[in-house]
Amino acid sequence: MAILINKKNIKLQQEASDWEDAVRQSGQLLLQNHSIDFVYINEMIQAVKTLGPYMVIVPHVALSHARPGKHVKKNDISLLTLKTPVTFGNKDNDPVSIIFSFCATENEGHLLFLQKMGNLLDDAHAMKVIQESSNLDEVDKTINC
Repeated sequence: MAILINKKNIKLQQEASDWEDAVRQSGQLLLQNHSIDFVYINEMIQAVKTLGPYMVIVPHVALSHARPGKHVKKNDISLLTLKTPVTFGNKDNDPVSIIFSFCATENEGHLLFLQKMGNLLDDAHAMKVIQESSNLDEVDKTINC
């Protein structure tokens, strides 16, 4: 199976002051991997402010992203889990403790990502490991094997 999330793009059991801080931290992983420009992180935050917390797609999970564009250098995904969940303002799915941030160079990249993420989100055991574990190797193996 192909790697869904590079191990260096995963940070576990972090602290965030609010949803915006959590999105910034998750986006920072993409920035460090040279997948985006800094502006893309601000675009992800602006998307929530403009469109609302639609990115909180299932209980406890946000898929943070912005539109493909000049600030995306390559398709990539990051994962941030939080010790203390944050609220995005989605009454059905808050609070959030898992943030996947993704970037795509074109719309098709979004579609492929969403298909792969759907499989992961449907795996209750995998999501439990992701949410609760502080062991990077365990989470990497759960996601990528």
